[in-house]
Amino acid sequence: MAPIDTIITKLKQHIGKEVRIKGWLYNKRSKGKIHFLEIRDGTGIVQGVMSTGDVDEETFTLADKITRESSIIVTGTVHQDDRAPGGVELHLTGLELVAMSEEYPLGKKEHGPDFLLNNRHLWLRSKRQHAVIRVRHAVIKAIRDFFDDRDYTLVDTPIFTPAACEGTSTLFEVSYFGEKAYLTQSGQLYGEAAAMAHGKIYCFGPTFRAEKSKTRRHLTEFWMVEPEIAYATLDDVMDVAEEFVEYIAGFVVKTRRAELETLGRDISKLEAVKRPFPRMTYQEACEKIKSLGVEMKDGDDFGAPQETALGDSSDKPIMIHHWPSAIKAFYMKRDADNPSLALGVDMIAPEGYGEIIGGAQREEDLNLMLQRIKEHDLPMEAFQWYLDLRRFGTVPHGGFGLGVERTVAWLCGIEHLRETIPFPRMLHRIYP
Repeated sequence: MAPIDTIITKLKQHIGKEVRIKGWLYNKRSKGKIHFLEIRDGTGIVQGVMSTGDVDEETFTLADKITRESSIIVTGTVHQDDRAPGGVELHLTGLELVAMSEEYPLGKKEHGPDFLLNNRHLWLRSKRQHAVIRVRHAVIKAIRDFFDDRDYTLVDTPIFTPAACEGTSTLFEVSYFGEKAYLTQSGQLYGEAAAMAHGKIYCFGPTFRAEKSKTRRHLTEFWMVEPEIAYATLDDVMDVAEEFVEYIAGFVVKTRRAELETLGRDISKLEAVKRPFPRMTYQEACEKIKSLGVEMKDGDDFGAPQETALGDSSDKPIMIHHWPSAIKAFYMKRDADNPSLALGVDMIAPEGYGEIIGGAQREEDLNLMLQRIKEHDLPMEAFQWYLDLRRFGTVPHGGFGLGVERTVAWLCGIEHLRETIPFPRMLHRIYP
């Protein structure tokens, strides 16, 4: 009977049967007349045991010669072994070399971040990076499932935009057939138009910020999901954001426990991410920050020290609402009782991971929106289509944006965003 073609994560379904795995040699060691080959196939890693009595001399010699990351096809019988990762190992009966790898540049020794980033295309194969990207996949699946299951419509928004969403200081300018255009900072404005057509929508894609920042919390290219909801108030926005983040954390714990364990993550901290989340006004948050011994000037935006202090004070994300309108975007609705406050909300992740969500109720009044655009010195002609949303059937509405990379960093318990995306783009990095 021919061996069964399968993948490593499904080997438990084939105990006692002969299978074939197509993959790469992750590592190996030998002990007398036995070779121990660690084989990876992209879904996982399994140990294959090859004894001289189970293969011919040529195959055994080949196993001795193959180098790390050589591409191979192995056949063997699946044996249950509770001590082994994944609970199984292969007793090898065949080995086919597809391509011998040259000396692999990523050895067992420690490498600096520049070396690893220059070899990001190979670094992705390591156990840790493999685990991070699989968690990222789970986060993205959770995002789509959450909104798809709740009757939101996915609307793709443009990457090229004629104007800024939140000011021009961090825009990447590009030439667009002789005119100026910009890489999108956010799909929100277009999302508002789509919400007036579909009621509840989300856009999801890459966004770009030309921030000259070298901190671990910033990338120049990152992914963001942005729901927008017609007939929504600030409280509605906060309710959705809270349910959303709880859902993502729960899904990752449920489906990526093995990867979280590979990363050494304290899973109990993620299991504690249950509603309700703490909510406080900006002013209450300022007082909290000061009580924690961190400098905070009333009216200023939060920086990393302030966000870290707040995050460390709770085992759940914290939602900060009613911000000073002077430090928030032009489209945010003002509080009717206190126009110096904007109906915005930021969600701060626990454990020092900073802001993962920014959202607001939008200004739906045409005259007030005209006033805001003038106050922010934005080009009126570029926003005529946006103003039409207030001219034709305006309603209260709101939404938020969640940054995928910051969310992945928090869930994985890793320090730097550069590990949360396959090929990071930073201030001084655009290779590979």
